[in-house]
Amino acid sequence: MRAMTVEPGRPGSFEVREVPDPTPGDGDLLVRGLAAGICGTDAEIVAGEYGEPPPGSDLLVLGHESLGTVLQAPDGSQVRPGDLVAGVVRRPDPEPCAACAHGEFDMCRNGRYTEHGIKELDGFGAERWCVPAGDVVVLDPALEPVGMLVEPASVVAKAWEQIERIGERSWFDPASVLVTGAGPIGLLAALLGVQRGLDVHVLDVVDRGAKPDAVAALGATYHHDGLERAAEKVRPDIVIEATGVSDLAFGAMASTAAFGIVCLTGVYAAGRRISVEAGSGYREMVLENDVLFGSVNANHRHYRAAADALAAADPTWLGRLITRRVPLDDAVRALRREDGDIKVVVDLI
Repeated sequence: MRAMTVEPGRPGSFEVREVPDPTPGDGDLLVRGLAAGICGTDAEIVAGEYGEPPPGSDLLVLGHESLGTVLQAPDGSQVRPGDLVAGVVRRPDPEPCAACAHGEFDMCRNGRYTEHGIKELDGFGAERWCVPAGDVVVLDPALEPVGMLVEPASVVAKAWEQIERIGERSWFDPASVLVTGAGPIGLLAALLGVQRGLDVHVLDVVDRGAKPDAVAALGATYHHDGLERAAEKVRPDIVIEATGVSDLAFGAMASTAAFGIVCLTGVYAAGRRISVEAGSGYREMVLENDVLFGSVNANHRHYRAAADALAAADPTWLGRLITRRVPLDDAVRALRREDGDIKVVVDLI
């Protein structure tokens, strides 16, 4: 079968190549791959920045944003052949820490987890893949054109869950959210904010094209004149930072209303130095009971929440997020950013 592969640590090693068909073990599903979403993590692995192949192999099959149909399911499984599924990316460590043992493997404390397409497990960017039957979420068949959005949606479903848990430490009745960044994570965070009945604002840098159009179609407000001006207009109760730009992360801390919550979902580049006057920002956080926290990855309940959120969304709006689709044979094009890209998808069939 064909698969998107890379030799982790070796830049330029990406290749669509023939690899052996997977053999399902006891309790595994055999899934026909339909599509895989591409994100910055994939590009960073291809650039040699990180990634670990399965033990005993030099190759890693890429793809953690999955979509497929079940070909074969074990006896007694609640998943059946023909079901549309997305695979859960992270697996708990083999001798689980306390968090993993309680099903909270997205909060793993010892770092021995594995991740499909990223760390020691082959990914879903192949014509066939296997996964334990309990490590998929079954999707509404109507989501087939956009079901690969479940993984990024699971990340924001977790972020919203954590925001609400933190807010409930006291009286919590947020009215507005500012999302910084109109990529897939930012737009899906905005979607879940709209579904919660909030006044949603999205900040990015472009002033026309697919991103502002998607925000407008969602019924949210788009800003492109900088964080300070957007925050002055909104004074948000919640900020979800989805750019990975460290200046915005610091700026968000000073942008909320009192008792504000800032969630960082971007992965920030190491080694970059910025100059900030931090004392007044920290003082304001203390005096206003503000909270700043980071959130990444997701566990089973977040995938289920993501699938439910996508099923409840306007399918036409979800389709706006997929701005390019490329065939598997030409998958290298999906790794090259083009103007106007939001989500790029590789079709596996």
